[in-house]
Amino acid sequence: MSPQRRKFQRPLGERRYRKLFVIAVEGVKTEPQYFAIFNHQRSVIRVHCLKSRHDSAPPQVLKRMRDHLREEHLLSTDAAWLVVDKDHWTDEQLTQLHAWAQEHDNYGLALSNPKFEYWLLLHFEDGTDITSSRDCSDRLESFLPGYEKGIDVRRITRQGINDAIRRARKRDSPPCIDWPRKLGSTTVYKLVEAIFGAGNE
Repeated sequence: MSPQRRKFQRPLGERRYRKLFVIAVEGVKTEPQYFAIFNHQRSVIRVHCLKSRHDSAPPQVLKRMRDHLREEHLLSTDAAWLVVDKDHWTDEQLTQLHAWAQEHDNYGLALSNPKFEYWLLLHFEDGTDITSSRDCSDRLESFLPGYEKGIDVRRITRQGINDAIRRARKRDSPPCIDWPRKLGSTTVYKLVEAIFGAGNE
């Protein structure tokens, strides 16, 4: 067993986490800080973010995940997810990620259009009439001042997460089959529902 895999296990004699979520993200700070919140929700799950040292394109996010899975194979009970923004990435680039997510039942792709901050915005408001990436950032700033320097995790409550799931699901209707094409939509809710579902199993 490699040293990297050992750090996801409990001390000898204790039960392993029931489910491990490996998440490859595009962002450097915001996404890793957000998903780290779920490590404090339930002791039966573990969320591990594969982050880069700088912002990366979708193919680089996919490469980081593939490299990790070559070294550390998932158990059948674990899950691997890619979390990216739509931003200016092309359909061709995103198609590669969607194709990867279809390879196994425990793989997934979560995309926010225009960017991950839209998912955060849904914790606080309905997120309607988003016109651009800048509009999304400006509106989020009113709820999470200075979020670009770090998320105040005290503002991310379970009720806020539940509200974001409800709002995102409502906007994802009918559910997209690959990724959200409409500005002001996100499928991150599917990943968060999976994390909560694993904690309740």
